[in-house]
Amino acid sequence: MSTPTTVHVLDNPAWESLTGAHAQFAEGTERALRYRAAVSPILALSDADDPRAWDELAALVGPGSRVVLATSGSAPASWGRLGEFAGVQMVATDALQDAPDAEAVVLGAADVDDMLALVARNQPGPFEPETYRLGTYLGIRRDGALVAMAGERQHPPGYTEISAVCTDAAYRGQGLAARLVRAVAAGIRARGETPFLHASAENTNAIRLYEALGFELRRQVTFLALLAPER
Repeated sequence: MSTPTTVHVLDNPAWESLTGAHAQFAEGTERALRYRAAVSPILALSDADDPRAWDELAALVGPGSRVVLATSGSAPASWGRLGEFAGVQMVATDALQDAPDAEAVVLGAADVDDMLALVARNQPGPFEPETYRLGTYLGIRRDGALVAMAGERQHPPGYTEISAVCTDAAYRGQGLAARLVRAVAAGIRARGETPFLHASAENTNAIRLYEALGFELRRQVTFLALLAPER
């Protein structure tokens, strides 16, 4: 007799977020959801092994649309495969020493242009004009310029993802990213939740930083770049 597989909320954090804490930002169907375009390009399937979920996703995004999906399954043959890249999912341990940061300021609507410019220069991952609405984003400014930031993104039950961790090149090596990760983590833990994050498997410098801060690898993640069926 086989043992049932236990499903963890971090196995499909986007779905857990879109059906829970971030439902106000969601659009889609019973089996396929995405964030509104101005908020995030992240989308999710209820079950990547269910062909109906893929059909509903195709209808949701439209014929010929390009999407990136984190999934443990494989796309049906009708979907074009543009490529894939490996990532890691890491979760905070008791070794993470979170702490507020006196220099960090909360970023909001008035800071969006600066946030988008910082992301464009440093490419930490997708960030849209309303991404800041997903949670608390903190930044550090020097001479008025936003030079580093980090914030909260996906929010499955009991967890919050730390995302958009980036520092301008001229200010790297000063520990700003580490300080902001600790500060964001402090806010997450104050709610009784556990911080987690994702990183490219090729970004060994970031992974080493997160390990040094007290995060540990939970699982490998595959991100598929796909082309929706034409019809």
